Amino acid sequence: MELVDYSFDAGVALIRLNRPPVNALNAALISDLAEAFDAAADPSVRAVVLTGSPHFAAGADITGFQASFDAGDDDRQASGLTEAIVAFESLEKPTIAAITGFALGGGLELSMGADFRYLGEGAKVGQPEILLGIIPGAGGTQRLARIVGAQRCKEMCMTGRQVGAEEALAIGLADKVAPDEGVLALATADAASFANGPTKAYAAVKTAIRIGYDLPLAGGIGIEAEQFATTFRTQDARIGVAAFIAKERPEFTGE
Repeated sequence: MELVDYSFDAGVALIRLNRPPVNALNAALISDLAEAFDAAADPSVRAVVLTGSPHFAAGADITGFQASFDAGDDDRQASGLTEAIVAFESLEKPTIAAITGFALGGGLELSMGADFRYLGEGAKVGQPEILLGIIPGAGGTQRLARIVGAQRCKEMCMTGRQVGAEEALAIGLADKVAPDEGVLALATADAASFANGPTKAYAAVKTAIRIGYDLPLAGGIGIEAEQFATTFRTQDARIGVAAFIAKERPEFTGE
């Protein structure tokens, strides 16, 4: 992975985009991200932090668009990123995007594959594709609408404006805001806490919400029941119940 730095420590994988100066998303970077997400699927990884500095990712590498125009290739630009984001979103463990600088266009779409987004105070996020005469192509209209609501998503996508950290927090697009120099440390600390938690239960929460969200209530409750039964059979469930009865802190194993 030439354009992504991958490290692992104490159950936490840190994935850092490394394509200066702004981590513009081209095919090579997206390929490296897909490889990193595949590595993070290993069961020894119990939480993931995704970041980039000084900018998380300022969007797609626009210089590649002209070649696509000339070739009549209208889907290649987004398809690889879409697949990488789905792989990130599907990881069966907690994931955090630690964002400083810009997370625009494909950068915001990438961050929305994470369970949580932590923004530095100076961060700016948005879907500015409309300013190029196009729309988001890697899930932006869909994930953003599910996070902030359809009307707010429509406004952001149709104006292309950049949203600051405090507004992002107010509309639910950010989960935490910290000083720019502290956002990665905060994300890493929270990931370490997740890495000591009941990993299979976290995965069950993600599965129940992801599958059940678009179902009628009865169907969603059925999915939840299935996931509850799955977690009830885990070793961590036994550990958690025994610790509760003994009034002790549980020491989960992730099994």
